Parts: sequence; C-alpha cells; structure tokens
Amino acid sequence: MKKHLPNLLTSVNVFFGALATVAVLGGRVADSVIFIAVSLAADFLDGLVARALKVSGPLGKELDSLADMVSFGMFPGALAYWLLRQTAWAHWAWVGFIITVFSAWRLAKFNLDTRQEQYFIGLPTPANTMFFLGMGAAYVREASFRQFLQAHVWALAAVIGVMSVLLVAEVPMLSLKIKFFSLRENWRIVVLVGGALLLLWWLPLSYFLFAVILWYLLWSLVAGR
Repeated sequence: MKKHLPNLLTSVNVFFGALATVAVLGGRVADSVIFIAVSLAADFLDGLVARALKVSGPLGKELDSLADMVSFGMFPGALAYWLLRQTAWAHWAWVGFIITVFSAWRLAKFNLDTRQEQYFIGLPTPANTMFFLGMGAAYVREASFRQFLQAHVWALAAVIGVMSVLLVAEVPMLSLKIKFFSLRENWRIVVLVGGALLLLWWLPLSYFLFAVILWYLLWSLVAGR
C-alpha cells in the first residue's frame, strides 16, 4: 500500500489543479486559490513521501510531470487568460496560454536534464503558478492594482512574456530541497525564507504571493547555486 501513497498524492495534485482551472475560467478566483493551494501541498508532499518511504520510480516521475502540466501549466495559463479578459485586450486573451506552452517545454526539459538534482535551471512551474496566483488575488482584492492593470495592459502582457521565457532560461534557481540539516549547506534557503517572512510582515497578503516569487528570482540570481 505504501508504494502507492506518493502516486495518490500526485493524483490529488492533478485533480485539484483541474478544479482550479475550471474555477478560474468561471471567474471564481477565490475558489481557484483554495484548489491550487491543495495542488501545491500535494506536489510538495508526493516527492517528500516517496523519498521517505524509498518508493521512487519511473511511473511516479512521469505521473508527477503530467500532474504538474495541469496544475502548474494549464492553470496559470488559464489565470493569465482570465486576467487579460478583464482588460481592453480581451480579444488577445489567448496570449495567456503562452505560459502553458512554455510550461510544457519546462517540464519536458526537467525530465531530461540531469543537472537539476541540487538546483533548478529555469523558473520552476510551481513558482510561476504562485506568481500569477498572486496577481489574480491582488486583481480581485486590491482596487489600485486592478486599475493599474486595466490602464497598463502592456505591463501584464510583458510579465507573461518574461515569466514564460524564465521558465526555459538557462538560469540557475534555488531549490528548497534540504538533504543535510546544516546551516553551511542551507544558508541560501535560510536567507530566502527570512526574506519571505519579512515580506509577509510588511505587505498585504494579497500582494505577498507574487512579491515573494520576485524575491525568489532576485535571490536566485544573486546567490547562484
């Protein structure tokens, strides 16, 4: 039974990712936040459980990528599509699904790239999803942010382009995998988490998600591998 537990968690990931996609396309952004939060938790736990139980296998790896394509590929594309639909560029809303295309490339590269054991090459799809989820939450909850995006749609289009390129860019990004409980080995993660806590204290919750991903990007570029 235990060998199936990681795959069960991965199945939870894809199920709630599908629910999140349907919810956001229906304009229920608050519901999509809850659903994708479950997907993110399941995505984190499936690998953790697989390593703890020593039941990793090729099936789990393939299933994980397929689940991530739904939760962290299709969903952020749908969210970007929904955001564009709220602006004067509604007829160009399909541009949001460029994120989905680049997410597919990112996941395919990850499966073939043997360099990504200790760190990532390119922006991880869950981080990209959190960024756009933060933008969606801020759009719904913050009138000033909503007005800014509606008045500067080009900024949203530019963000979609930049984040899509970062998914496949040959840029080292920090991994949160902790294999050794040593400050010397994990000081980059400690600084990253410390900065995230400061942002959580300083910013409204609706701005936190995409701000913390910007911090992650900046710190990854500064700290390197």
